[in-house]
Amino acid sequence: MQISEAGLNLIKEFESCKLIAYQDVRGIWTIGWGATGNDVVEGLVWPQNQADARLLQDVQNTVTRVNSLVTVSITQGNFDAICSFAYNVGCGALAGSQLLRLLNSGNVSGASLEFPKWSHANGVVIPGLLRRRLAEQALFSS
Repeated sequence: MQISEAGLNLIKEFESCKLIAYQDVRGIWTIGWGATGNDVVEGLVWPQNQADARLLQDVQNTVTRVNSLVTVSITQGNFDAICSFAYNVGCGALAGSQLLRLLNSGNVSGASLEFPKWSHANGVVIPGLLRRRLAEQALFSS
């Protein structure tokens, strides 16, 4: 499967685009549409076209990984929501999640209930993360 415009727009809505590197709520250096990695450091500045290109590259990497992790047939809404989730928390976190286990066992409704559980950072509920997880849950259930 490929991510739809709705899925890409959901990622953009919650990541927003910042062209100057900043530390996220966990202290991770981030730039553009939520890009992280060894190449993202304090003082880094990107032009918009670089941020947009990195988003598409990172989303495609996420899509490829989600396609390898999901072993059952799912809807476009399911796929888009899982891609947004994985883009934010990482594909490794998705791979070890109860959300994925439930989905791959055919328990779609149980998987849907897992989204809000991923709204914490450093043990504290982050309102922005909760909003994102609820939006992902709604897209997943659409």
